[in-house]
Amino acid sequence: MAAAQCGRWSYEGSANISDSESEDEPELPLNQFYPYIRCALCCGFLIDATTITECLHSFCKSCIVKHFFSSNRCPTCGIIVHQTQPLYNIRPDRKLQDIVYKMVPFLEELERKQMCSFYKKRGLDVPKPVVISSAPPVVVKRQRKEVSPPSVSSLPPELDVSLLLEFVGAEEGVKNYKPLERPYVRVSGEATVRHVELFIRRKMELSPTCQVDVVCGDHLLDHYQSLKDVQTTAGDEGIQDGLLVLHFGLVLPS
Repeated sequence: MAAAQCGRWSYEGSANISDSESEDEPELPLNQFYPYIRCALCCGFLIDATTITECLHSFCKSCIVKHFFSSNRCPTCGIIVHQTQPLYNIRPDRKLQDIVYKMVPFLEELERKQMCSFYKKRGLDVPKPVVISSAPPVVVKRQRKEVSPPSVSSLPPELDVSLLLEFVGAEEGVKNYKPLERPYVRVSGEATVRHVELFIRRKMELSPTCQVDVVCGDHLLDHYQSLKDVQTTAGDEGIQDGLLVLHFGLVLPS
């Protein structure tokens, strides 16, 4: 199936990104866009572009799925995508795939022919493309009493730790950070304190020079500690209404 999914095509021509009605904008060679439209695993153009939600790096779907059979880290930046189930944190990136097909002439047609050949050689039915109906959507009116709130039991079972992240302040000299708008987070107990720090960095848009100290009760937590272990040893001081309370502050590196 790799022949049908993996981006093995290459094209050395130029991509005309200028408006056909405007002659003032320059034409740029396609290879200037390679870091954004090629897969770092197979070095071909993206096919079934799939993006890691933790770091936003994109790969061919077949490439990244195969990679996660032996690793739980992003091939580009090395971040842990998920402690036990990295496939939970990848999503199809259809907009990026549309951009790749528009920038690389004939890539979509070549991939379609390759896929048809793959199935026919094995005597399998070629999957039909999804056809979107042009008919207007049917509006169904529902009474208010029929609408029920989503059940808490619909949450994935692996998200078994509820966190309350409380910001205690920043050291003098730490500037330009955003407030943490949503302090309540539900995560896997297999996640580590390092994951919490990365979450805080991304949401608050912190500078790389800023250090995040995470505390539970009176104990400064180490990056490698899992949240399940922290919850087990937290005691009454670290648990509030069933939530694991983590205090964090922003400091400059010593």
